[in-house]
Amino acid sequence: MNKKTQPITRRQSIQAAAVGTAAVFAAPAIVRGQNLNDKIRVAIVGMGGRAKAHAESLVELEKESTSGVSLAGICDCDEAKLKSAETVWTERSGHKIQTYDDMRRVLDDPSIDAVTFATPNHWHSLNVIWGCQAGKDVYVEKPGSHNIFEGRKMVQAARKYNRIVQHGTQCRSSPNIVEGIDKLHQGVIGEVYFARGIAYKIRGDLGKHAPRPVPDGLDWNAWCGPAPVHEFSNFQHRRWHWIWDYGNGEIGNQGVHQMDILRWGLKLDTHPVQVSSVGSNYMQENVHQSSAETPGVLSTSLKWADGRMVEFAVRDWYTNAEAGFRDKYPFVQKDFPVGTIFLGTEGTMIIPDYSSYYTFLGRNREPGPSAFEEGSPISNLPHFRNWALAVRARNPEFLSAEIEQGHHSAALCHLANIAYRVDRTLHFDPEKETFKDDPQADRLLTRPARGAFTVPDVV
Repeated sequence: MNKKTQPITRRQSIQAAAVGTAAVFAAPAIVRGQNLNDKIRVAIVGMGGRAKAHAESLVELEKESTSGVSLAGICDCDEAKLKSAETVWTERSGHKIQTYDDMRRVLDDPSIDAVTFATPNHWHSLNVIWGCQAGKDVYVEKPGSHNIFEGRKMVQAARKYNRIVQHGTQCRSSPNIVEGIDKLHQGVIGEVYFARGIAYKIRGDLGKHAPRPVPDGLDWNAWCGPAPVHEFSNFQHRRWHWIWDYGNGEIGNQGVHQMDILRWGLKLDTHPVQVSSVGSNYMQENVHQSSAETPGVLSTSLKWADGRMVEFAVRDWYTNAEAGFRDKYPFVQKDFPVGTIFLGTEGTMIIPDYSSYYTFLGRNREPGPSAFEEGSPISNLPHFRNWALAVRARNPEFLSAEIEQGHHSAALCHLANIAYRVDRTLHFDPEKETFKDDPQADRLLTRPARGAFTVPDVV
């Protein structure tokens, strides 16, 4: 690690002390009748792309004497994916792992204490709600919700059932980014007057929806869950990020990380009051002629009641970089410019990845405090370690990314998408979480009910 920083901040000191306090892990607290000197038995639901990071982190935590975590189960509604994951993680963990083909069996199993969800976006809120109702603590991937109504319901469930729920915005557990945000709040670049985020990723031809029979061993009805059931195709199954019924586009996929950092840096703990978005899906519609629905190019402006503003930009094809992202400060995916920019009265700060920050002071942009880690790694393990600490301590205040923070950050992405879809500037009521005199936009705050998979009004 290469650092050019001032001494460790008070917040970091508190976090470091909390993680290293053996008394927290040895305390005779009780969770559903279990002494917390026992292992926290965790199951992973959804064995797709992000599940690898979940499993790797949990297996690593098993090796740490203070974590008290065990990877006990895995679940997927795709039989082939489940069998493959069982082979891999039994070997990697060195012990038997229980398998489940239905998440409700996981939630009904009293031997499982906590659940991590690496399912598609359209499942996330109901995952959290069901998990809390079953008395499990939860880790959910980003964005925590598919829409704003469901996001609020998952927060209500965490509160009602007194569950520890972590949101998968891992930058909140990066020591370097924690340091950078602390310095931002201390005034390292003066008064911050503006912030901007970008997510520029070349996506190529996302393909077309070509219906075909559901593969043997895949429960397509369960995969669709709270979303409408469309005819199966590889596009529907693999490109769900770019379909409104299942995903939230690039701003909800990558952008939620940067939105979270922007909120964190500006201390924005309420929703904005105004949002506008313009964009298009030009490359997919006109060049590739794919079935993607979400915008490949999107420019969003959000304004809060106190006048603070945030901009966010998405691009899905060839592009210049900004602020040195990609060309000088590589992202974990080296070809893509991704990051956040804070502008202050005495300088600027950039956060170009999941584990670093840089400051530039004055008119001559003299290098100021900075910290980075080679390879720009994602802070998966620290984020899961933080969650395990909070679970054992029974204290949600220990969480780096408590679920209400996740709700507020995901909501920015949802607001951006809604403004794009209705194609006009929108005015939002942060308290009611509805738009002002705009029933068309309000309809996009939620989605139609779907039987047993409906997110309830009362959790």
